[in-house]
Amino acid sequence: MEPLNSDYEVVVREPNPRARFNWLYVFPILGGLWLLYLLLAAVFQFPVTGAVDPVMGLMLVMFFVMAGLLFWALAPRARH
Repeated sequence: MEPLNSDYEVVVREPNPRARFNWLYVFPILGGLWLLYLLLAAVFQFPVTGAVDPVMGLMLVMFFVMAGLLFWALAPRARH
């Protein structure tokens, strides 16, 4: 019986500093969903008055979340 090949090579993966910005793709997706909702409301004539106040509050919160994510994404990485 042939022995198993157990000579593993360690591959060091360099971190991608731009990978932190991937979290910011959430905001255009949420904006697109909001526009789709408003478009459907305009086409099918259903009321959006109940959704406007919660969504505006959510947009205010998401603005501060986006600012925090930008500070986090632009921060230099700590070298240990």
